[in-house]
Amino acid sequence: MDLQLRGKVALVTAASKGLGKATVRQFARENAKIAICARSELIAKTAAEIESATGTEVLSLRADVTSQEDIK
Repeated sequence: MDLQLRGKVALVTAASKGLGKATVRQFARENAKIAICARSELIAKTAAEIESATGTEVLSLRADVTSQEDIK
């Protein structure tokens, strides 16, 4: 599938598992530049898994986007 994401930047929240993780994996396959965040401590592990599987670098941040402190 070609979503024409090569060189585009994708920020995916709630990305440590489920639909968020699947979305990130597909964006990585499409060669997008990826930044992910989630409240879960699994976020770093998720980034490493996707990098290993796709060869795409993934920036991961542990953050709660409903928290003013976390999004500053």
